[in-house]
Parts: sequence; structure tokens; C-alpha cells
Amino acid sequence: MKAVILLMDGLGDRPCRSLGGQTPLQAAHKPLFDRMATEGESGVVDVVAPGTPNGSDTGHLAILGYDPHIYYFGRGPFEALGAGIDLREGDIAFRCNFATIDREGMILDRRAGRISSSEAQRLAEDISGLAIPEYPDVKILFRPTIEHRGVLVIRGGALSDKVSDTDPHKTGVRVNIPEPLEDSTEAARTASIMKAFTEKTSEILENHPINQRRREQGFPPANVILLRGAGRFKQLPTINERYHVRGAVIAGGALYKGVCKAVGFDVVNVPTATGTYNTDLSAKVRAVVDSLKKYDLVFMHVKATDTASHDRQPAKKKEMIEKTSHAFTPIYEMGISEDLYVVVTGDHTTPSEIGEHRGDPVPIMFWGGDVRRDRVEKFDEVSCAAGCVGRIRGVDVMKLLCNYLGTVEMYGE
Repeated sequence: MKAVILLMDGLGDRPCRSLGGQTPLQAAHKPLFDRMATEGESGVVDVVAPGTPNGSDTGHLAILGYDPHIYYFGRGPFEALGAGIDLREGDIAFRCNFATIDREGMILDRRAGRISSSEAQRLAEDISGLAIPEYPDVKILFRPTIEHRGVLVIRGGALSDKVSDTDPHKTGVRVNIPEPLEDSTEAARTASIMKAFTEKTSEILENHPINQRRREQGFPPANVILLRGAGRFKQLPTINERYHVRGAVIAGGALYKGVCKAVGFDVVNVPTATGTYNTDLSAKVRAVVDSLKKYDLVFMHVKATDTASHDRQPAKKKEMIEKTSHAFTPIYEMGISEDLYVVVTGDHTTPSEIGEHRGDPVPIMFWGGDVRRDRVEKFDEVSCAAGCVGRIRGVDVMKLLCNYLGTVEMYGE
């Protein structure tokens, strides 16, 4: 038995004035998803807890069956794993943004005008491996991911993840000075390393040829790196150990690869999977079909639904849902003739007229040959709430799916 989880990031939404009072899911023309809802069983998911907004990191852990209250160790390590860095126990990792500051050090743009991935790569070449003379035993690993995003790993000596962000998460203010969040030598040392990294990289970036050209072209320079989401890496039990399945992940963004990699999924890279609006959905679907020849469970992630929500573009989110529904057809057709189960859901609600995560439940449907059919005929937030799956927790999803796969051990005798 095989299974596919299709997760559309930030899928849940609320009624949008620009869509006539419908959510993007309700307004979308998505005949395949609606057909699958009609042929399957549906419900809604409180990904972490009812009414609790959650991040994509904790949301993905929960959907994969890992209680984030137990297994979450900060977002930084997941991003670093997804960026292809082999982490070691004790490494401290951060999420990063290339950003723009003025001559007085005020933040003008937290994304440096959404600098291109190719430009970020050029900048990163002069940063990774940066030596900090005050800490000769420390190794700095920096890697860009998508557009303005990147990851930083600090390795060596006594370190702690109990440090504050340098990213204030808003513009018009100065970059935060990192502070230890506990009274320990390790936390104080790590905060000092972060401060030195920020200062030295800003010196490098300020007059970098890439930024000189960006200024000439009227674009904001990427002249500072903001750090947030510190975490200490530790090994987690694998998906195979817990659920007896071999898994592969197909995603564009580093975070989603990283969460899956942390729990034992293999990463299947699709060069045209960008994690942006122009991601190649057809190529990702082909990769899913190919991967099902080797793996029991394939996790396919679509980021652009959440991007549209954060950009406050309900119509764009609706369009991405429609494109995903259309592109998913080969997997549906494969499931008609073979033993295949499909789960379609999201990791959190991002109302696209608000642009921030909220704690509303997200819709979910299970589809497969012997799945119980309910009376739901549409895949959306309201219709799915009437389905026979009911209202479940995120950590229930993998158990329900693996029950269909026959890999859940019986409780008792």
C-alpha cells in the first residue's frame, strides 16, 4: 500500500470581501479536489490546538505525527537541514533574512526587495566560512535558500540556543542586539558570536559589487543579515521507526525539506520546484509518481498558497489552488488503478485579507479505494467540517493514514 500527503501551506482561510464572501477554497474552480472529497471522507484539523496559531515548522511536525510540544527544537535546524547542511548534535542554527538598513542602521526592508536567489548566492560566497578571530574554535556555515532567505549554523565550543533574535520583525527600527536568554556562559558566548557575525557581514555586504549594482539599478541593497529562530539540533526518532513507512519529500522550500529530513524522509530534489509562485507543479507531480515506485509515503508540499495569503492576495491564492488541483490529476488517475491513499490538507490557516497565521482549523480529506464515503461534495473549510472524520488534532493525521496502510500496531490483545 502506498500513500501521498499533499499539503498546501496556509490553506485555511476566512471569507474574503474581494471574493464575494467566500474563502479562496470555496471560490476556486477545483473539480478534481471536489471529486475526491465526494469519493472520500473529510473533516477539519486543529493542527496544534484549537484557536492556537502555529508556524509551518510546528504544523508540519504535527501533521507528520510528531507532537511539537515534545519534538520541536526551534525552526533554525529544520531550515538548515533543508538547505543541505549536515548538522551535528549541539549545532546552533538560525533562520536568516538578507535585509536593508540605512546609514543610521534603521531597517528599511526586511527582505531587501525580495533579492533574487542568484544574487543571494553570490553574496553568500563571501560570507560562509567567515572567521571570527575572537572565537577561533567556532565554525560559521551560511547558506542561502530562496530569494532573501538563508540559514546560519554556528558550530564549535560551548553554545546555546537560549539567545534573542537580531530580527525585530518590523521596519523603521534598528537591528536588535542579541542577548542571552538565560544566565549561562554558553548563552552569553553565543550572543557575542551573533553580534560579531552581524557586524562583520554588514561590513562585507555594504560595498559588495552585487549591492553596488542594486543601488545603481534603484533596488535596495542587501546590506545586513537578520537572525531569528535559534535552535539546537538533536536527533529525532524516524518515521520508519514510529510508523513503519519509508518516506520521501518533494518541496521547494528548505523548511519543509528540513522537517521531513529530520524525521527520516529522503529528499527528492526537483530543480524547477522553486517554492514560489512559478514553481513547476507538473514536475513535482511527476516526481511523486516516480517516487511511489520506491517509497511507501510521499509528501508533496506547495508553498505559494501561503505566500499569496501573506501577500494579501485572495485571488492569487484561489489561482494557486486551482493550478494545484489541475496538476494533481496524474496522481488521482494512478490511484484509480492502484492501491493508493491520498491526504489533502494544510499546516495552518492564513487569512488572505489579514496576512498572518490564525488558529482556525484547516480542512482535510482522505481518499482511497476503501475509504468510507461521507456526504461532503466540496473541499473547503465549511463543507469538510460536516464530514465523518470530524474535528481532529494534527498529530492524529499520520495515525489515521497509517491505519489505512495497515502499519499501526494493535493496542492490547
